[in-house]
Amino acid sequence: MPASILGILKRHKNVASRFVAARHVDVWLPPVHHENQPLPVIYMQDGHNLFDPAVSNSGEVWAMDRAVTRLAGSGDIPATIVVGIWDTDRRFREYMPRKALDMADKEEQSRFARDNGGMPLSDEYLRFLIEEVKPVVDREYATKPDRRHTFIMGSSMGGLLSLYALCEYPDVFGGAGCLSTHWPAGDGIMVDYMKTALPPPGKHHIYFDYGTKDLDALYEPYQMRADAVMRAAGYREDRDWLTRRYEGATHNERAWRERVETPLKFLLG
Repeated sequence: MPASILGILKRHKNVASRFVAARHVDVWLPPVHHENQPLPVIYMQDGHNLFDPAVSNSGEVWAMDRAVTRLAGSGDIPATIVVGIWDTDRRFREYMPRKALDMADKEEQSRFARDNGGMPLSDEYLRFLIEEVKPVVDREYATKPDRRHTFIMGSSMGGLLSLYALCEYPDVFGGAGCLSTHWPAGDGIMVDYMKTALPPPGKHHIYFDYGTKDLDALYEPYQMRADAVMRAAGYREDRDWLTRRYEGATHNERAWRERVETPLKFLLG
């Protein structure tokens, strides 16, 4: 691992699963904490883009080690473990919420299957995360495994998947961070899914954001609809949920790195 990474990054290679294809899983431990002190955990999608530029898609990373270390050092959040789950060539299928797409018309479902080589595998992916990855993390590392200290986060399709995870497993995740959420997937059907699937307000925190350039330029109308669903469900803005618009921000790891402290403070603070 690069010496420039703060803390300790442990790579679990080719983690096998009964549900999805094997992939690497990175576990990052903050540099300043007592070894046996239980810590919160945040599970993140596209794990290869979080820490090491040498393995990222673009050479840019979220630099989660620096963001968490900085915020924990200032007392804005507790020291927190970050688990980065790498994606595969089935990323779009694994991150597209299956039960949301099931609500779409047959034409939209057929289009998705044709364009992506099959229907979504997100339910299988979440079983991998919850039934296989999380128990190992909780067993091998000092964690606080309860809902109040377990979070999930991602960007683009990973943001969509993170929201889906909280809705499907509200007893597992206390909060979801959804950056540049790719609402157009499935022609925006995830917004309709939210109307029936959001857990009751009061026990969860959900963060959304979007930029205004490149792919992010598509997101604002969908996000406004999603915000209306949040209000109708009884979520209190700036307390239970937060949406932020970033003027001029684009759709890449550099943009998410520049603003990741905001969701971290909202979810963990």
